[in-house]
Amino acid sequence: MTGSELQVEVQRALQEGLPIVARPYHALAERLGTTEEDVIESIRQLQDDGAIKRFGMVLKHRALGYQANAMVVWDVPDHIVDQIGGLLGEEPCVTLSYRRTRRTPEWNYNLFCMIHGTSREKVQDQLAEIISRKELDFPHQVLFSTHCFKQRGAVYV
Repeated sequence: MTGSELQVEVQRALQEGLPIVARPYHALAERLGTTEEDVIESIRQLQDDGAIKRFGMVLKHRALGYQANAMVVWDVPDHIVDQIGGLLGEEPCVTLSYRRTRRTPEWNYNLFCMIHGTSREKVQDQLAEIISRKELDFPHQVLFSTHCFKQRGAVYV
């Protein structure tokens, strides 16, 4: 198998997710009939080429007991939005923190963060504690999820 053929096969395999074993790249290599080193090098090359922009995991949070999920949207002055996003991203209960373009006049929010908790009350308590401790006196809304959609990683091939 050529290097580019291996990259395509690695991409396809990654779309299905890595096996939950001590050495997932080794298991993937065995499945593809190559070496663990070749799989790791293929992934590095795919990242260098921009074919893989992000490498992470999809966590099925409800199966772990996290039943309440809230997207908190913030209206933060543009000149400090990156700083505030970084502060939110440091919080253990915040799983995402990212900037978005405002869609005025209907939608003035430019910073989004996701908080997961075992209950809505727990999420509200976590948010209140973060706001107090970090002095985040900005307009915001808490939008709780009402439905759990299928979760999966990116599809490349």
